[in-house]
Amino acid sequence: MNLPNKLTMFRIILIPFFVFFLLVGPDNQTFRLIADGIFIIASLTDLLDGKIARKYNLVTNFGKFMDPLADKLLVCSALICLISTGQLPAWFVIIIVAREFIISGFRLIAAENGLVIAANIFGKIKTVCQMFMIIVLVANFNVPFLQVLGTILVWASLIMTVLSLVVYIYQNTGVLKEQN
Repeated sequence: MNLPNKLTMFRIILIPFFVFFLLVGPDNQTFRLIADGIFIIASLTDLLDGKIARKYNLVTNFGKFMDPLADKLLVCSALICLISTGQLPAWFVIIIVAREFIISGFRLIAAENGLVIAANIFGKIKTVCQMFMIIVLVANFNVPFLQVLGTILVWASLIMTVLSLVVYIYQNTGVLKEQN
């Protein structure tokens, strides 16, 4: 197993620890900061594994499958936990999770037709917004500026989620037409 794949697996292994520290003491600031640190480390492995894989030509089928899955597991776990802490409404998380299922479905159909659909800039911006939103919400500092920033990031994440989905579907409608 190469280094990028090990980083992907490490990210997956970190998820239960993140969930534990966030949910075992949602009102305990120390536990929340530990959870935030774990989330930040996991997010950085996402950045690193792709860069290393491309730079050193270590792209594998395992990595192509597991890296996006690890990302979805990390983000969806965090979002579901933030429903539990009362910081995000369920409808918000449903929209984000639904988008991920729709995009995964498109990619599956494309793969069956021998096509690879890369992430677009809107999807990358969406991911950055979501990561920063989660970091700010998990930290849960009672500082007005950070509370406003958290609200802005929640809405930016929602807008970018919907926008990236619309653009993705528009750019890839040909994938569905191949099935006819």
